[in-house]
Amino acid sequence: MDNELRPFWSKFFVFNWKFGLFLVLIICIPRFILVLNANATGNYGSIGLIMIISAIAPFIFLSKQGQKKIGITKPQKYSWLLIAFALGLVASLLLYFLGKGLYGNSYHNWYNYIGKSYNIPKGIKPGDKTILFIIMTFTGMTFSPIGEELFFRGIVHSSFEKSIGEKKASIVDSAAFAFTHISHFGLVFINNKWNFFTTPTLIWVASMFLVSILFFVCRKYSGSILGAAICHSAFNLGMIYCIFYPI
Repeated sequence: MDNELRPFWSKFFVFNWKFGLFLVLIICIPRFILVLNANATGNYGSIGLIMIISAIAPFIFLSKQGQKKIGITKPQKYSWLLIAFALGLVASLLLYFLGKGLYGNSYHNWYNYIGKSYNIPKGIKPGDKTILFIIMTFTGMTFSPIGEELFFRGIVHSSFEKSIGEKKASIVDSAAFAFTHISHFGLVFINNKWNFFTTPTLIWVASMFLVSILFFVCRKYSGSILGAAICHSAFNLGMIYCIFYPI
């Protein structure tokens, strides 16, 4: 008998698609609202909190067997960790060139809008800029990759996989990931008013979906959630570098 859930939670839930949907609703909807609020107010403290909640969700709900099932285990193929890093970095750079080619430095460019939240002072000295880049890179390569991968490619994916299989589950978790990121770009707050960039948003959502599939592939072939987290971490590294320097 499968016992992915801790005994307490087994009284209320079954580890299947309904449980996965429950997690998406209680995490992604509040996150969506919090990110929009942060973009409007400039206070991003709550985002770190939602990432922490996402990261600890598997440890709250799942037994040791359940944690192992979602990929919290040693990689089976360590070579795939290097491949995952390279793939994540390349994906972020391709997305930069796509945004730059289509929209230049306008706020229709997803990286340019996201970079607004970094509050990089104009005329900042090179040394100070490097320090700020290191700080933002450290947080960007740790908090969201760990939190989002344990959540989306971990507990959410595996709960849907139990009901509909691996491939369909990867589509579901990738769709949830992609649409959640509309709060980061798409529904934008500029000059004290909200705007929706239809075509750029469609490109952004499609890109986030494909990147999410890439994270899943890295998890699958590495045999560990670590593969997905490393690919995600490298993607964020490339994105932050592009925001700080080429843009």
